[in-house]
Amino acid sequence: MTWTTVCRYDDLQPERGTAALIGGEQVALFRTFDGSLYAIGNQDPFTGAFVLSRGIVGTRGDIPTVASPLHKQVFDLRTGACLDDETAFVPVFAVRERDGQVEVGAR
Repeated sequence: MTWTTVCRYDDLQPERGTAALIGGEQVALFRTFDGSLYAIGNQDPFTGAFVLSRGIVGTRGDIPTVASPLHKQVFDLRTGACLDDETAFVPVFAVRERDGQVEVGAR
């Protein structure tokens, strides 16, 4: 796996997403209130729009989630599975914090 440095950890605001281009793919990065990092594909599978980084971050039970800003389908940030439609999902990327930098793993 190749790791790409995207930004400083402190640049990511808790509960806000940001988009990055990693190896030609748009990735949505999230930092939750507990400090965890998540990276999923930025493309909403229902509309094709690249907007998930602008979604509403929250939880469903103990599952960290993001809701699409367009039609509000909710995605598990850990697995990419849509919690509202079991046939839909978004890709999940490896993400880590290393020496204060956020790195995303490209396949």
